[in-house]
Amino acid sequence: MKVKKRYISLYVENRIGVLAKISGLLAGKSYNLDTLTVGETEDPTVSRMTIGLTIDDVTFEQVKKQLNRCVVVIKVIDISEVPIHKKELLFIKVSSCSEKDKAEIFRIAQAFSLDVIDYDRKNVMVQCVKTESANNDMIALFNDIFVNRIEVVRGGSVAIEAISTRNQ
Repeated sequence: MKVKKRYISLYVENRIGVLAKISGLLAGKSYNLDTLTVGETEDPTVSRMTIGLTIDDVTFEQVKKQLNRCVVVIKVIDISEVPIHKKELLFIKVSSCSEKDKAEIFRIAQAFSLDVIDYDRKNVMVQCVKTESANNDMIALFNDIFVNRIEVVRGGSVAIEAISTRNQ
């Protein structure tokens, strides 16, 4: 069976234990999550989760059915095959920077539309809000230039269905 990257968007009740219930349900079935993000929606009683999995078609259908049966789940949306806008937050901190290193980081930030969000005499932190693959490229670039001096923190992807098919 061929596995591929899939995304599910869930509307769930915004209450204590829901995240644990959903992640526990998936872990209990030995499904490995690539990413899972959750945040409150415009309705404070509802949260929206974006779940990324690398999974085959049959297993993916099982996951959707199990999530649909879960009491705390309001709605399950398969966003794998529809136009979406998807981004991931990434922070890269570079330590032990010389003046030359800092100048290079600022050049990279300008070239790739990154934000320098914090710095001091020896450290610089950039923020990158791009696709997972673009963020992977940024990590590789920084790691190549600043070997063993980067610290990476990234959030999972958030996604929403596109309004139009332009600019995808």
